[in-house]
This record gives sequence, C-alpha cells and structure tokens, in this order.
Amino acid sequence: MKKYFREDVRILCQDTGQAIYYPFGTPLYEIIENQGIKREFPILGAYVNNKLRELSYRIFKPKIIRFTDITSSDGRRMYYRSLSFVLFKAVKDIYPKAVLNIDHSVSGGIYCEVENGHQLDAEAIAAIRQRMAEIIEKDLPFERSELPTKDAIELFVENGLYDKSRLLAGRRDLFTSVYRLDNRINYFYGHLVPSSGYLKVFGLDAYYDGLILRMPDPNNPEQLSPMKKQPKLFHIFREHKEWARLIDGSHVGQLNEQLKLSKASEFIKMAEALHEKKVVRIAEEIEACSQDVKLVLISGPSSSGKTTFSKRLAIQLKVAGLKPHAISLDDYFVNREDNPKDENGEYDFETIKAIDIELFNSNILDLMAGKEVHLPKFDFTEGKRVYNNNVLKIGKNDILIVEGIHGLNPELTAHIEYRHKFSIFISALTQISIDHQNYIPTTDNRLLRRLIRDARYRGYSALETLRRWPSVRRGEEKYIFPYQENADVMFNSALLYELGVIKNLAVPLLKSIPPDEPEYSEAARLLKFLSYFKEIPDQEIPPTSLLREFLWGSSFTY
Repeated sequence: MKKYFREDVRILCQDTGQAIYYPFGTPLYEIIENQGIKREFPILGAYVNNKLRELSYRIFKPKIIRFTDITSSDGRRMYYRSLSFVLFKAVKDIYPKAVLNIDHSVSGGIYCEVENGHQLDAEAIAAIRQRMAEIIEKDLPFERSELPTKDAIELFVENGLYDKSRLLAGRRDLFTSVYRLDNRINYFYGHLVPSSGYLKVFGLDAYYDGLILRMPDPNNPEQLSPMKKQPKLFHIFREHKEWARLIDGSHVGQLNEQLKLSKASEFIKMAEALHEKKVVRIAEEIEACSQDVKLVLISGPSSSGKTTFSKRLAIQLKVAGLKPHAISLDDYFVNREDNPKDENGEYDFETIKAIDIELFNSNILDLMAGKEVHLPKFDFTEGKRVYNNNVLKIGKNDILIVEGIHGLNPELTAHIEYRHKFSIFISALTQISIDHQNYIPTTDNRLLRRLIRDARYRGYSALETLRRWPSVRRGEEKYIFPYQENADVMFNSALLYELGVIKNLAVPLLKSIPPDEPEYSEAARLLKFLSYFKEIPDQEIPPTSLLREFLWGSSFTY
C-alpha cells in the first residue's frame, strides 16, 4: 500500500520577496515571527493567494502571501468588526438582556443604539467605555469555530441572537463560522484581528439617543478620526431606518422571510412609492420659493443616481408649473491642456479647478438677468469646449437644474446670491443591515451599482471598475463629502429591495475576476456579502425607477 507523508510547503512571501519552505499546517502568525516582518502598525491579516485570511489561518498547500495592516481597507474592516465585537461584549456584560444595534456610519464614526429599557446617559456610556478598555487590556483572543449551520442556528437562539438565526436559516451553507470572545459569541461576515489587544485606539461618545463608536484615523491610525457634525445626514439615515423597521425589513433575514411569503412585489411598490413621495416633497419645497430660486444644484458621490433623480425632479417641477432646464457641469470643463494634474502627473478631473468657474457663474448670472446665453458643450473626444446651437433664455417660471459632483462646493457658485440657489445632496444610504451588529456600508451599495453600469453601458470590465474604485473614493472624500451638510435637503437613493436585484447581475461580474489579481480579495468579499440576499426578479421595477439607471429598461434617455 502506498504511504502518504506530510511534506514542507513552499511559501512565497511578497513582503520579503523570498520563497521559503514551512512545515505542513504552519499558521500565518508563525511566518511573521520567523521572517521577522515588521511594519509601522501591527499586522492584522494576510492575503493568501489574493484572498484575505486571519493570522490563525494554516498553510497546507503552496501559497503566495502578502500581509496587511490597518492602513488598507481590508485591515480597517477587520479592526472595525473586531471592535464591534468588543462593544457587543461590553454592553452584554453590563446589560445582559440588552440588544446592541450597530446602525450606520456618520460624523466620522459608527452610530449605535442600545435597547435596554432606558435611555443611555453619560454614566452608562462611561461604564461601557471602561468595560471595553478592560477587555482590550486583557488581550482576549477572538476564537473562530466552524459549526454545522444547524448547530450554529441553535447556538444563536440559545444566546438570544435571533437576528443571526433568521439570517442563517435563509442560507444553504453546510457550515458556519462562529466567533467567541471570552463568554460571548457572535457572527460576522468578515474576518477579525487575532485578539482584543490589537484594538487600543478607539472612542465611545454620546450621540443623539445613542452612541458613536470611533475608529482610528485612516491617515493617522494612532489617533482617532475627528468628529464631524452631520445632523442632516443623521436625520435622513434615521428616517429611512425607522421606515425599514416599521415594515419589518431592517435586517436581511427579515427581508428574506418576507420574500418567502411572495412579498417582493409589495416591497418594490412600497420602496418606489417612498422615492416618489420624497421627490414630490422636494419639488414642492422648490416651488414654494421659486420666486427667488432660479438654480437647483444637485451633488452626490458616484453611482448615487444623480442623473435619474434630476430627471424625476424635473417632471415634478413641471407638474408644479415650473419650466426646468438641465445644465451639465461637465460642459464647463476647462480644455484638456489646461486641466490640473495630480501628484502623479495624471489629469485630475475630480478637482473643482477642472471647472471653468468664472464662465459658469457668468452664464448663470446672465440667464437669471434675462439675457440670452450661448451654452458650451464639452467634446470629451477632443478634450475641448465647443459651441453648437444650444442657446437659452429663461423667463419668470423657468428654473435651472445643474448636476455635478461640485454642486455643493461654495466655490462653484461664489458669485451667485444664496437666495437664488437650492441645493440637494443625493446618496445611496442603505437602510437594511445584515443583522443587529453587521451594518452595510453605503459604499458597497454604490460599488455594486457601478460594477453593473460600467459593464453594461461603459464597456469596463469588473476588474477595471474595482481597480478604479479606490481613486473614486479618494475623490469623493476630498471633493464631495466635506460639503454634503451644505445641502438644503438630502435624498436617499437606496431602495430596500435593490441588493436582491443587483445580486442577479453582479455575481457573474465578480466571479470573472481572476484569482491572480489583487482585486480578487475584494470580489470574494462582495460575493460573500451578496450570498445573504435572496434573488429578486426585476420585472416589476417601473421604467422610471432610479435603479433602472444601472440596469436596463429605463424610460429616460441618458
């Protein structure tokens, strides 16, 4: 009989550039120690064949390894999830019957609520913060176990984590990862750091009726991210979260159960009706001050649905007796040779300096003064501004709608009086969460929208979109989000049902990412995320839906 022997496994460590042989089953943390790998910040995990793994992961086959820390997006997510577990344990240790809701990002942190029968006061928050510090000081390990899903569901029910049991009941995986921190268990759809001692930088402060969990600053991980006042963003988040709660759609497990009852059609109709109701209200606000307001400015990050929102708003303004005219901020780009460049010597199309602000202000002021204006058109092929027969003159009931990422930047309309402007910020502020402690970042929602739109309408592969996304996000953080609180109103473009629809188209795109590409890790993460959602057909989505901008079948012309 042939005998099989364990052999050493070849590891290529990209941090050192060396290929080394290690015993069969060596964990990643031993490789760090053996190779003496040092970084400015603690190593939290590793990409093993371009797939994120925890440091307890054991090597049984030849692998290519690259370690990561908090300076990467995956590292920050590992830190956040782990800190969330520490917060969960601290709350449960003090209030055993409490429910911790980790809801959404806002003001430079994560907003949370504790349902424990009374409102949190300063003393209660201080006690939770102190308990978190004690857990971190003890350097307790995050222990991961693979259990049969049936057993995991029973375990969560025994511990009162019914949101987890509902979520897992809708999946068909044979096994489920369950995490333990001392005497507490939980479930996360991503990886954790090795132990609580890695989480020394954190903050916990009172925020409205709840608290805000503060994380390390991405640009300076030894310090906390600065707090930012965002009352308008918080209000729109809370409004939509409450709406989702009222219709029993706060968590994915709840939504999936509703779909089992054939309520997809009802969810689509309700979500679309809510959108229309909000657009109507915004149009009514504009109409009420239309004697002064002549310029509507619409801004928002990538894939927030600005274009379709603008078209739907224009229809409602017409119903109100106004005559809207769309002006694209893109047509005010400076000629290509005059466009500023970034630190890498590449054209920076995101900066406001790429816009001819003086010409834009001159044209708008002339229009508001009743003058006839010859509007420009930017030729993206030639990289130059051209003029055709687009001549505009507006009257008493006319109103201008300008859509662009710099719409809320005061520098754009510095020469136009405030009373003549009405500004709108739009973004996909996802209402639904995976469960009580796993919220869905709005950036994931928008990235999935963009993947589909880029593949369908712009000829970009999923790989190209994922490669561009970090640059897009940097531009948003620099040029869009700092001005969102300048808006007169905010519009949430997320639809409660949309991730079930997006799943149908996004999964094949994500599966096309080759394993030898660095973006494979992000594709794997998004595939895991989408696996929680039941698929929803798109037949009943109306042709005017904002979601049609990213799918197909829209009745609007783009």
